[in-house]
Amino acid sequence: MSAPDPDKLEDMVLQAIRQHRRRFSWLGIVLIVLGLLALMFPFVASIATKAVIGWFFLIWGGTVLWHAFQVRDWPSALWSGAVGVLNLAIGVYLAFFPLTGLIGLTFLVGILFLFQGGFEAALAMNHRPRQGWIWLGLSALASVVLGIMLVAGLPNTALWALGMLAGINALSSGLSFLMLSRVL
Repeated sequence: MSAPDPDKLEDMVLQAIRQHRRRFSWLGIVLIVLGLLALMFPFVASIATKAVIGWFFLIWGGTVLWHAFQVRDWPSALWSGAVGVLNLAIGVYLAFFPLTGLIGLTFLVGILFLFQGGFEAALAMNHRPRQGWIWLGLSALASVVLGIMLVAGLPNTALWALGMLAGINALSSGLSFLMLSRVL
């Protein structure tokens, strides 16, 4: 199978962005607003971020536990149920105890930002030299810098950094989507 024609691929990408320009703009605006709110209230944003992740684990654990009960005759149902209970416990810990787990979660989010920056850099290089690639590259740089700051500042920054850095990340991603919708 041969590689797709770069010019044809570029035309497809540009057409998709043009076709969904309003969606790119709205996504950018929503992320900018959420980012600004998180920057104005970083402690609240840190706890809210942690609680949302906790609810994710609650839903995940509940689903896995429900599945384990539905397939009781499966030889690994007990292990599956144990995984569900573990996810439920983590979810309760993160969702319902506001100040617990912030350091560990702050570390994990820092690592996430580093990976996001790497993926955004690859995306920017993939779009280079098309219009708008620089905005993706700047967002990648911001994500990597934020990830390094988040991990390096532990444990002192855990109470405010998670919300502030999530806000900056949302703001930079929102700006990149908004600018991408405007350059074409």
